[in-house]
Amino acid sequence: MSGGRKDDGPRSARRRPRRLNHEPEAVCWARRKAGLTKRGLAAAVGISEQLMGEIESGWRNATPPTLAKIAAALNCPLVALERKRPWS
Repeated sequence: MSGGRKDDGPRSARRRPRRLNHEPEAVCWARRKAGLTKRGLAAAVGISEQLMGEIESGWRNATPPTLAKIAAALNCPLVALERKRPWS
C-alpha cells in the first residue's frame, strides 16, 4: 500500500447507514409507479445511477435536498418518501 492510504477491504465490509432520511421501499415503489428506470430517475435528479441504486437499497442516505429532487421528479409528495419508522 503506497501513499499511506488505508485499504478499506472489500465492498461487502461496508456498513449501512444507521439512520436513513427516507424509506428505500417507498422510493423504489414510487419510481416503478412513475414508469421510470433507475437510470432515468437518476438523470432527472442529477445523480449517478449507482447512487440511485444505493439509495433504493438503503446502502446510502438520501440527503434532504436529494430526496426533495427525487420527490419532484416522481411527482409525489416528499412526505411519501420520508422515513416513517422511529429510529431505534
